[in-house]
Order: sequence, then structure tokens, then C-alpha cells
Amino acid sequence: MDWTKLNILVTGGTGSFGRKFTEIMMKEYHPKKLIIFSRDELKQHEMRQTYDDLQPDTPIRYFIGDVRDKDRLLRAMQGVDIVIHAAALKQVPACEYNPFEAIQTNIIGAKNVIDTAIDCGAKEAIMVSTDKAVNPINLYGATKLCAEKIFVQGNSYSGAEGPRFSCSRYGNVIGSRGSVIPLFLKQRQNGVITITDEHMTRFWITLEHGVRFVIRCIEMMHGGEVFVPKIPSMRVADLAKAIAPDCEIRIVGIRPGEKLHESLISEDEARHALEFHEMFIIEPVHAWWGVDNWEGGRRLPMGFKYVSDENDHWLTEEELRGMIKNLEEGLE
Repeated sequence: MDWTKLNILVTGGTGSFGRKFTEIMMKEYHPKKLIIFSRDELKQHEMRQTYDDLQPDTPIRYFIGDVRDKDRLLRAMQGVDIVIHAAALKQVPACEYNPFEAIQTNIIGAKNVIDTAIDCGAKEAIMVSTDKAVNPINLYGATKLCAEKIFVQGNSYSGAEGPRFSCSRYGNVIGSRGSVIPLFLKQRQNGVITITDEHMTRFWITLEHGVRFVIRCIEMMHGGEVFVPKIPSMRVADLAKAIAPDCEIRIVGIRPGEKLHESLISEDEARHALEFHEMFIIEPVHAWWGVDNWEGGRRLPMGFKYVSDENDHWLTEEELRGMIKNLEEGLE
């Protein structure tokens, strides 16, 4: 794939993912055009300090807009080849308290992205999803599950000649907005770290790994897959100790809508998933739009599920400290 000939649009482009995606694209891939689509004019202004769209040699364009607004998406997506859909309401308590808003952004917004990608003749579109979409117990996870389903079946609307749609799904991102590490760093100043349950585990991925994984998925997607990276797990209690070894750790109990352990592939999904060296690929069940079969992957054994507490790869204390150090340096 020659990225220098491609026009790319990123929804939610001023978020953690969008900023890192922009950084990597500008340094390494040099796209023909990169459109940042978001509703936050302040964050666009801040990005403009690094990537000034008024300079003649800068391929970046900024669009104020909301994925709820289909007309604005249609305007922004003219001539676009690749769409990365990263816009979402993702704070669990906020989604629980404002359910209609979460549905409007996370589900209807995804539908609008699919419709406009088809109408504007895009080539590929990929949605950035989350482990919360697997067996969801909160509204955020439920909306992302719905978004995944309609993105996969968006291929049946585009037909044999239209754009291909796929999803990437991974776990908690180190240092992203709402991440637990910035919270722990702030609590460390007061000498008390609060965790919900000492047995809680989570999948963990760096922001750069997540972005590079999505880029890799775009380059290899056939249409209708859900791509899942192989990533390590960590215990939240171990993370708290690594960040603040001298602080008191206080157990406050699991919050509404929170799981003890997270899952990236359910047992039911595993029946039509393939394992590769660095990832799993969940194939579409009803691919009537026609896709090429994947080669080189291993079928998963009966009863397989990819859950954070049964992972083969766990972050060591040294690895945790290294990640924390890198994040602290980035926050300075």
C-alpha cells in the first residue's frame, strides 16, 4: 500500500489515538492528505501548533464536525480513500448517565461513517473498538458491540465493488485520556492509591502499538474481520505498587458497569477465529459480499477464549516501571 497516494480521514482525530496516528503518519508514511475530523476546536488549535495546515507543504486539513452530523461527514469525506473511525464517547459512567448521547455518537455515528464512506467512494474503513465490546455489561461496551456489528455488516451494504469495512479491537491504552495511570500518578501525591479490587486484571497496550496495529490492519484487511492483537495482561494492584510502592493502597470496590477481568475474544467468537503470530483474526460469519480466505492461520481449540486473567503474557514489574517512566517523561 502506497500511503503517499492516499487521502485519509480520522474521526475523533484530536483524541489520544488520532494525535499519535498523525505523528506516525507524518514521520513515516507521508500521506497525500490527512483530514482530522473532530468536534473540539481547542484540541484542533493545539494540534495546529505542531501541524500547521496553512503551510504549503503540510498535507493536514482540520474539519470541525461531529459523527452525528451526516452532512458534515459527507463534506469532509469527499475524495477520501481510507477512513479510521476513532470517535466515541468512552467514559463508562458518562455513558451510563447519558445513554441516548452514547447511542447517538457510538452507534448512529458509526452508521453515518459507513453511509458516507459508501456514498463518497472510499476504499477502506476501519473502526477502533475495545475489549469492553465483548460480553458487555455496561452501555459503553454495548454501543461498541453494536458499532462492531454494523461495521462488519457494512460490507453487505457496500456490495462487491464498494468500500471494505473492518474493526480493530484491543484493550486498555497506557496513558490515554481516562487511563488509570495518570489517576494513580495524581493520587501518589496524596499518599493513597485507590483500586476497585485487588484481583482485577486488564489487557494493556501502548498507544504507539495500538496505532501501528491499526495501520497494519488497514494494509491487510479483506473486509468484515475483527482484528485482535496479542497483548500482555497486568494486575491493577501490581500497577499501583509499581507506580507508588510507598503509598497506602485502598480497596474501594468494583464500580457499576466494571468487570473484574476483561475479554478480547469470547468462546463463541473463537469458533470462527484464526491465530497468527502477532494477532487473532475473527472472521465474519455471514460474508455474503465475498471475501478472500485467510491463509497461514491456526484454528483455535474448542473452548478457547482470550481473557485477561488467563493470558500467557503478563507484564513484569520491570516492564511496568519502564512504561510508567516513559509516560511520566511524556507528561512533563
